[in-house]
Amino acid sequence: MPRSKRFRRARLFVLVLVVLLVAGTAGAGFFAVQTVRSSFPVIEGSVKVPGMTAPVDVKRDGNGIPQLYADSSEDLFRAQGYVQAQDRFWEMDVRRHITAGRLSEMFGSGQVETDSFLRTMGWRQVAQQEYDQLLAPDTKKYLQAYSAGVNAWLAEHPGGSSASLEYSLLGAVNGDYKPYAWDPVDSVSWLKAMAWNLSGNLQEEIDRSLLAQDFSPEKINQLYPAYPYDRNGTIVKTGKLGADGSYLPADGTTTPVPAAGAGTQGRAGSEALLKDVADRMATLPQLLGRPGQGIGSNSWVVGGQYTTTHLPLMANDPHLGPAMPSVWYQMGLHCRSVGPACQFDAAGYTFAGMPGVVIGHNQNISWGFTNLGADVTDLYLEKVTSPETYLVDGRQKNFETRKETIKVAGGEDRTIVVRTTDRGPLISDKSTEQQNVGKHAPADNAPDRAAGYGVALQWTALMPAKTMDAVFKLDRAGDWDSFRLAAADFAVPAQNLIYADTKNNIGYQAPGMIPQRTKGDGRYPAPGWDSSYGWKTDAAGKLDPIPFKSLPYSFNPPAGYIVTANQAVVDSSYKYLLTRDWEYGTRAKEITTQITDRLKNDGKISPDDMRVMQLDNTSVMAKTLVPLLLKVRIDDPYVREAQDLLRDWNFHQDADSAAAAYYNAVWRQLLTLSFGQKFPAGLRAEGDCLLVRQKRDSTLPDDDLNPAPPVTVCGTRDPGQAQPDGGDRWTEVVRTLLDQPDSPWWEYKDANHQSQQGLGKLLAESLKNARQELTAKLTKDISTWSWGRLHTLTLTEQTLGKDDSSVASGLVHKLLNRGPYQLSGGTAAVNAAGWNAAVGYQVDWVPSMRMVVDLSNFDGSRWINVGGASGHAFHDNYNDQTALWVKGELLPWAWSPEAVEQATKHKLVLTSG
Repeated sequence: MPRSKRFRRARLFVLVLVVLLVAGTAGAGFFAVQTVRSSFPVIEGSVKVPGMTAPVDVKRDGNGIPQLYADSSEDLFRAQGYVQAQDRFWEMDVRRHITAGRLSEMFGSGQVETDSFLRTMGWRQVAQQEYDQLLAPDTKKYLQAYSAGVNAWLAEHPGGSSASLEYSLLGAVNGDYKPYAWDPVDSVSWLKAMAWNLSGNLQEEIDRSLLAQDFSPEKINQLYPAYPYDRNGTIVKTGKLGADGSYLPADGTTTPVPAAGAGTQGRAGSEALLKDVADRMATLPQLLGRPGQGIGSNSWVVGGQYTTTHLPLMANDPHLGPAMPSVWYQMGLHCRSVGPACQFDAAGYTFAGMPGVVIGHNQNISWGFTNLGADVTDLYLEKVTSPETYLVDGRQKNFETRKETIKVAGGEDRTIVVRTTDRGPLISDKSTEQQNVGKHAPADNAPDRAAGYGVALQWTALMPAKTMDAVFKLDRAGDWDSFRLAAADFAVPAQNLIYADTKNNIGYQAPGMIPQRTKGDGRYPAPGWDSSYGWKTDAAGKLDPIPFKSLPYSFNPPAGYIVTANQAVVDSSYKYLLTRDWEYGTRAKEITTQITDRLKNDGKISPDDMRVMQLDNTSVMAKTLVPLLLKVRIDDPYVREAQDLLRDWNFHQDADSAAAAYYNAVWRQLLTLSFGQKFPAGLRAEGDCLLVRQKRDSTLPDDDLNPAPPVTVCGTRDPGQAQPDGGDRWTEVVRTLLDQPDSPWWEYKDANHQSQQGLGKLLAESLKNARQELTAKLTKDISTWSWGRLHTLTLTEQTLGKDDSSVASGLVHKLLNRGPYQLSGGTAAVNAAGWNAAVGYQVDWVPSMRMVVDLSNFDGSRWINVGGASGHAFHDNYNDQTALWVKGELLPWAWSPEAVEQATKHKLVLTSG
């Protein structure tokens, strides 16, 4: 190791150790005050902010959640930028380095490959085009005002310990780094990161292609079964398209697409190559999340005829990867007088670094999101014929090329060449070695298979759009027409939008820039050398997406409620293809059942009913599987003792449930034996196999370990679910195979590596292996077992301390991470605390926030965040909401000026500078 690197690491170790000692010492001392608390925001008194035309009040409650009051829209967003920078600038700074592909400037050479991938996709470039060419003048003014507010704070805190503890830690190893000024495109760019998280079936395309090397199309289809329309239904009853292409709902009032301004309040290549692309994508999850994974969500709205409040109730809880701080930021944005000069009065959840409110309500309407899951990404296998050309319809075409220089902290700059096809960037371009791979492609009529292929990405988020306009339009919308007008601009990511208003209307709208394919269905990489595969374009060569007027919607459906939980929007009779990779509707069906059960015999749903429904942790699959497990004859009393836990189980996955712990261990073993052992190496978990007894609770005495031999299990990279959100693809796979007791999928190798066959034997082996696994991980005394001891959540800071081999990084974890917390819930439950069966039971996606909006009295609404308002470690509001979130509690959500004033604990006035 070079001397300079050793010195930097030693300096970081000393700094972290001192901060740990001081942060845990009563009286704190000078260093704590200067290093930790000096970065805490000023929340009382007054601060001068250049550009303010009138004072803005910042009122924070006991949880540090700010409510802003201003006299002009620009002042409001200038204040939002200042306040978010106070609480979360480190997070904002890292996020903009992600979207710009500039992480290496902060963290050094270890991020060069990530930067290379992000520069190749060109998120920042597309965001710049949106800002320059498409966004409305008002939107630009609001973005500029927001940036000015951020920069006003940054001028007071140019870096180092005065900005946050993380900058002090970073300075110990990269002392040259100083944050640069914020600009509007930094805000717009974050929409690309969220679109990546929500980008449909990109991973499924790769996985199916890798599976094609070993499995027949029939077997692959068994791993991706058809959506169960009859059992789990769709979001809306599928309507028809009128003569002009407008969608005609089957179960609601037909409404035309509104005119502008209506109703507003103011105004597959080779196996090796595809695996390489998958590996490159896998470098991003710790920062963003694998595309299409971990992003589910629940939302539902109930009309006033069925509520105790006589007006609609709305619930929403998006599922995301857990992080510290939370991805969401709660706040209220209020004009003291709503009118032409100041057009906003909204509160809810937004992202640090982005103006406006993304999910929430204003004085007239409320809205929520879940991922629609539309297939808006396609991979193309490209026949690369030279460094400058690729093949299309038998002729050579030139790549568009550009050079990107990546600055590296503590190292030499790196220059990459980005090559782009007509469809999109060649994302497989990372090195010359990876350009010469493969001997066959999973596509027909592949030319010259021996020479290898590139992989290009076509994705709607790489096309300029007006989603930022949509955010401000949603915040100002006053009725159904203006809500739909905003939805028409919500291009990416495509979301299910639910709606309610104070006039007792409820609705649903599917928005998004969704391509029309000229050939193929997006399930596998398409042959780029054949121009007949592609997306429909207009006369100017631009994408011609599904027209907004043709997208499904529903307004005041006869059922009186709407549920979206990533299930199919419409059935296969709908003219256009949205996707073939829906979630399978397990959560949606469970939510619908809970609503209908409560409405039987003229029942009504209360706000607290909505909260309780969000916490439903029932394992629906267990209702099918447990009866089969109980029929298995087990002669070993040691295993039978655990099997008996399932006899009186109510299928609830409570944190203190021993039965839930055992059932999920059995489920993990079932997936491993039936699928994990058979998958190709490209889809195996890191490390391929593991011993279930390789780790144990170090607090237990040795005699608490069962003497049975360890069990070796080989897992897939993600066997519990291809999409971690909900994970009900694998429940559907198993469900469809249970009536085939001799299916080849039930063949497995036991602990002695002997081949076995049949569902009955596999279930018996799963019961035995699960008993041994939990004995190793917990204890042999089943009375001490609990699901929460296995199913734990640790909130991790996503940018520092990733190298666990470093002593310093372990100390950084202690500084910035929080947990573990023992959680109820589980994969495919409404309370979707998901886990990866390949590697263990640790929670890796959660309801990232929960809200219940009461349209009869907004002050009666409730909300919670998984972490807290502050991004400053050791601040009182760093994760003060987490314990309440774990217990399923919600905080009061003050809305009216009177309620906000009563809840205010700290008041800051931002004045003109």
